[in-house]
Amino acid sequence: MKRSEINAAIARAKAVLDQYDFHLPPFAFWTPEAWREKGAECDAIRVCKLGWDVTDFASGDFDHVGLTAFTIRNGGAAAPYRRTVYCEKAMIVGEGQRTPMHCHAVKQEDIICRAGGNLVCQVYNRRRDGSLDDSEVSVSLDGVAHRVAAGHCFVIRPGESIRLTPFLYHEFYAEPGSGVAIVGEVSSVNDDASDNLFLAAPGRFPAIVEDEPAIHLLCNEY
Repeated sequence: MKRSEINAAIARAKAVLDQYDFHLPPFAFWTPEAWREKGAECDAIRVCKLGWDVTDFASGDFDHVGLTAFTIRNGGAAAPYRRTVYCEKAMIVGEGQRTPMHCHAVKQEDIICRAGGNLVCQVYNRRRDGSLDDSEVSVSLDGVAHRVAAGHCFVIRPGESIRLTPFLYHEFYAEPGSGVAIVGEVSSVNDDASDNLFLAAPGRFPAIVEDEPAIHLLCNEY
């Protein structure tokens, strides 16, 4: 991705969050210059990869396959960070902008449509060979159990949520015509280095073409 694309995505995300009165912590607004002045007191942010995450999943088409997220809190494998056993994210999903089909081996997550447009979430079980299973899927929406056909698309409206358990394949996007969706994630610890199992194996973090200065560093750039 070009740095200009990343900067624009972050600027749009901040504007949408402001529109819905959703406030991020102070480090969301630190510049690269400010980061150079930060010491060991900020190690939890660095080690647990809190902060901005903008990716096109190596698609080269961010508007259609991409995600802008901000990790607000997270744990880690090393002491003392392993005492934190949860993660929280805010995600900004454009209309029709897909996060590709994937699952997690360890992480369980609640995906919550907070405001704006509706979120569409398609689900499949995963076979041992990593392919899509055609068996019925069991999933909980806001504490209510559902059994649906493989490939079912749930429409998650503001205030509603879906629970995604380990090895449950899912792909999501904002429903076209409904607007940009502000989406929350509450989960067990997030580990992007080892716990993402993509159906089509795209890249998780993009290679960046530095066509302009960064307005904010991404969570993997500290």
